[in-house]
Amino acid sequence: MIKDLKRELSNEEKEKSYSKYFYKQLATPNPELMEILKKGPMSPEKALKPEDINHLLESGYHEVETGYCILENGAGYVAVNNKFPGVSLDMINWWFAWHALEDLRYMLWFRDGHYGISISDEDREKILNPETPMLEKFQGRVHQVIEDTGNGPEDIQISFLSPEQIGFDPKELKEKNITVVCGNGMAQSRAGGPKAPAVMMHLFREVDGGVESRTRFWMGYNIIDKKLCKLLPDGIQMPIQAPMGLAFHNVEEYSNLAEILPNLYSEMNGEIF
Repeated sequence: MIKDLKRELSNEEKEKSYSKYFYKQLATPNPELMEILKKGPMSPEKALKPEDINHLLESGYHEVETGYCILENGAGYVAVNNKFPGVSLDMINWWFAWHALEDLRYMLWFRDGHYGISISDEDREKILNPETPMLEKFQGRVHQVIEDTGNGPEDIQISFLSPEQIGFDPKELKEKNITVVCGNGMAQSRAGGPKAPAVMMHLFREVDGGVESRTRFWMGYNIIDKKLCKLLPDGIQMPIQAPMGLAFHNVEEYSNLAEILPNLYSEMNGEIF
């Protein structure tokens, strides 16, 4: 199945100046984070509760910034603290707008697990409109991706939301110079089975020498009316392989993005086209 999805670039794609990043050797996944994940699941008691997400706006770190587990209610949980040396928040905002416009851009992010991306004509027009503020080029947009997040290829709909829609105070975000990339996900395995909801949340903040992402996933949830609501039926427990695979995948894809983003952003002059 995966072999069928991996493909060679078309001649038109090869002519793009940034196709070289597709052929570049993938970055080594952050060894410190990989070692943490290899130790096995974290204690569910140390997971950030969905109703406590505003604690992420506090300075410092939580006891567990990288780990995965099954929560007591059967849902999955993932936390990862990725580092991006030489990267700015402007670069992060640009990336989430820019990469949605064609398969190649999504594939060069992490070619071993990113196979395709599509957006509506309306969203494409919004992204390409120079009058659209950068944040609105991804907040409110919907990406349809084909991705392997660690347990086989899936068709995933990612509905990006504004930080206010997940319950963050926009004034506090601005004061603390924080970018939040968040949204609802709905995934379906290409091997069949039910659709699986998830809440995705990447909180980016400046650190010495670059930025870091404090990522959280609540698998089995979606955001409804600014609240994280469990959609996983009561009495059902998600297999541990789901959050485990996503945790390892997140380290892999963001380690590679951290490697290529500074040069890519510079070469593209931070422009969207």
